[in-house]
Amino acid sequence: MKGIFIFAFLSVLGLNAIAQNDSIWGIAKDGITLEQITIKADKSNNEIQMKLPQNLIKVDQSFIESNFSGSLMQTLSQIPGIQAVSIGSGQSKPVIRGLGFNRLAVCENGIKHQGQQWGHEHGLEIDQFSVENVEIVKGPAAMLYGSDAIGGVINISNTMLPKSKNETKINLFARSNNRTLGSTIYTGGLLKKFYYKFNFTYLKYSDYIVPTDSIQYYSYYIKLKDNRLRNTAGKECDANLILGYNGKLFKNCLSFSNVYSKSGFFANAHGIEIRLSEIDFDKSFRDIDYPYSFANHLKIQNNSVLKIKRSSLCLDLAFQINSRKEYSEPVSHGYMPKPDGFLERMFDKKTYSANLNYKTILGNHSFNAGVSSEIQDNTVGGWGYIMPDFLQKSVGVFMFDKWHINSNLTISVGTRIDNATLDISEYHDWYLTPNSNGIFEYLLRSPRLSKNWNSFIYSAGINWKGNNWVLKANSGKSFRIPIASELGADGVNYQIFRYEKGNPNLNPEESYQIDFGVNFERQNFNISFTPFINYFPNYIYLCPDYHYIEGLQLYEYVQCEVFRTGTELQTNYTLNHIAEFSIGGEYLFARQISGDKKGYGLPFSQPWSILASAKYYIPQHKRINECFLYLIYKYTGAQNDIVPPEKPSEGYHLVNMAFGKIFVCKKIKYKAELSIQNLFDTKYYNHTSYYRLIDVPEHGRNFSIILGIEF
Repeated sequence: MKGIFIFAFLSVLGLNAIAQNDSIWGIAKDGITLEQITIKADKSNNEIQMKLPQNLIKVDQSFIESNFSGSLMQTLSQIPGIQAVSIGSGQSKPVIRGLGFNRLAVCENGIKHQGQQWGHEHGLEIDQFSVENVEIVKGPAAMLYGSDAIGGVINISNTMLPKSKNETKINLFARSNNRTLGSTIYTGGLLKKFYYKFNFTYLKYSDYIVPTDSIQYYSYYIKLKDNRLRNTAGKECDANLILGYNGKLFKNCLSFSNVYSKSGFFANAHGIEIRLSEIDFDKSFRDIDYPYSFANHLKIQNNSVLKIKRSSLCLDLAFQINSRKEYSEPVSHGYMPKPDGFLERMFDKKTYSANLNYKTILGNHSFNAGVSSEIQDNTVGGWGYIMPDFLQKSVGVFMFDKWHINSNLTISVGTRIDNATLDISEYHDWYLTPNSNGIFEYLLRSPRLSKNWNSFIYSAGINWKGNNWVLKANSGKSFRIPIASELGADGVNYQIFRYEKGNPNLNPEESYQIDFGVNFERQNFNISFTPFINYFPNYIYLCPDYHYIEGLQLYEYVQCEVFRTGTELQTNYTLNHIAEFSIGGEYLFARQISGDKKGYGLPFSQPWSILASAKYYIPQHKRINECFLYLIYKYTGAQNDIVPPEKPSEGYHLVNMAFGKIFVCKKIKYKAELSIQNLFDTKYYNHTSYYRLIDVPEHGRNFSIILGIEF
C-alpha cells in the first residue's frame, strides 16, 4: 500500500516525455538524446509522441558513457521500466516491465541478436562502447519483430556516418569495486560515398566487493576474504568493423563483429564442494579459476536499402555463431562417476537470418510490409546436461499501416502471420542409473520432440494531439513459442542455484495488452503517464518447488493464466538551461489467476521504485564546451508479493553522483567523467538477482572514471 500511495502522489507529477522515432523509412533518424532520463530534441515532445502509438525511448553513446555500469544492460537500467538481471561483475540481461530473456528481442542494426538467452547467467554479447544509439520499445512488439518481442524490443545501432575523412576516439576507463581497467579505440572515415568504422575494446576486472564479510549457502556459513566474491574476475575483448556505401538511391552496410569474454563463476556457486578443491581461490583476486565460462559471438551481417521516389526496399541478411563453454572441476554426483576432463557444458548455436521490408507512402497512409525468416541450429556437449540439441525454423509475414487522418489524429493498424517448427533431439545420460525396477540403464533426460505452430496476431493504435496534450493508446495480441530449454531442460544450474525441469507439453504463449499514454508539455516543463494492462491466458515460467534434487531446489516449467498491470511515471523541469530536475518511478503488479500457485505473483518480480535526479550545468568558460554535476537518488520498495517458497526482500536507498567536463584545444576534444555508484556503500539485495538466494548482496561503493580524446 505504501508503494501505491507514493505512486498516486507521483501521478500528479507524471512521466518524462518518451521520445519516439519515426524510422519507418529506414532513411532519416531524429536527433533525440536522453541525458539522465531527460530528453532533448529539435522538435517538441508532443510532436515526437504523435509519430507512433508505442512507448519508445532513445539514448545515445554519451548516455552510455556517462552511466557506465559494467555492462550495456546495467547501464540502461538507469531508465524507468528497464531492469538488468545481473550475475557477477560482467554478465547481465535486459528486462522490460518485468519481461525478459526470450520475451524480449535485442536487435543490432535490424537483426535479432541470438545467443543463449534462455540462460539466466548468460550475458548479452554486445560491446557497449561500439553502440551509438539505442531505441527501447516498451510493450509488445511481436507484430514487427516476431516471437521473441512479446515484452518489448531493444534496438541497437552503430551505423551513423563518420563526420570527416579521418576521425579517431580513444577512451580509457576504470572502476574501483572490481578493479576494472580497459580501453576502447574507434577510428573511421568518410570518402565521398564510401565509409568505414572500426571499434576495438579490451577490459579486465577482478573479483568484486560486496558490503558483507560472509554469506550463507543453504545454512552453510561461508567467509569472504576482504569482502570479495571469490572467482568473479573476468576479461573481455571485442572488435567491430563496418564497411559502407551511402548513395542517394542505394545504401549498403556490411559489418563484422566478434565479442569474446571469459569470466569466473562465484567459486561457492557449486556448493560446499570447493572444500575438496586444491585451488587456492583467495591467492589472487585477479585470476580466473574453475568454475568459469568462455563465450564468443561472431556476427556477419549486411543491410541494404533501395529508395525509389516515396518508397524503399530494405534487405537484411546475417549469420551468427554463438559459442559458450562452461568449465569446472570434475566431481561425482549421485550415480554420475567422476568425469574425465573439465568441460561441464558446451552450447554452440548457429543462426541464419533474413528480413525483407517494403515501405511506401500512399496518400495519407504510411505503409510497411515485410517477411522475416530465421534458422537456429544449436548443439550441446560436456558431461553436465541441462538442455538438448535443437533445430528451430521460423518465418513470418506482416503488414502495418499508419493513417494520418489530419495533423492532430493518427490511427495505426497491423497484422502478422507466423509459422515455426522446433525439432528437439533425444538425450540419454552417459552413465548408468537404476530405474524404478532397480535395473540400471542410461536415463532418458529429453525425449525426441517435433513441434509445429502457427499464429495470427494484430495490433491497433491511436494518437491525438490538442494544444499542450497528446493522448495515445495501443492494443493488440502477441505470441511466443516455447523454447528448447522450457520443453526439454532436466539438470542442475549451479550458477543460479537450482535444478531445472522442462515440460514437453507446453503450448505457445499468447499475450493481450493495452498501453496508454498521457503527455503534457509546456515550455521547460513536461509530464506524462504511461500505464498498461496485460493478460496471458497461458504464461510460461519456472515455478519454485519445495523439493530438492542433488541438493538444489527444484524449479519446474509450468503454464497458467497471468494478469499484469503497471506504469512508469516521471516529470522533468529545466531551469534556464543550467539545471534539470526530474522525479519518477515505476510500478508493476502481477497475479496468477489459475494453476497451483493461483493468487500469487510471479517469482523474481521487481518491486516498485522511485528515482529523482538533479543536474547542474556549470557555466562555460573559455575552451570548455560542457561541464556538469549531477546527483541521483533511488528508492526501491520492499517486495513481499512472492511465490512460496520464495523469500521476500527489503527496500533500500541508493545515492549516485557524477561530474563531467568536456573541452576543446586545437581542434582536439578532451573529456573526463567521474561517477560514484552506491555512494554510502549500502548493503542491499536486488529481488531479481539469483545471488540473493545465497545471501549475496549487490555491489558496494564503486568509483568509475572515463578519460577520452577525440580528433
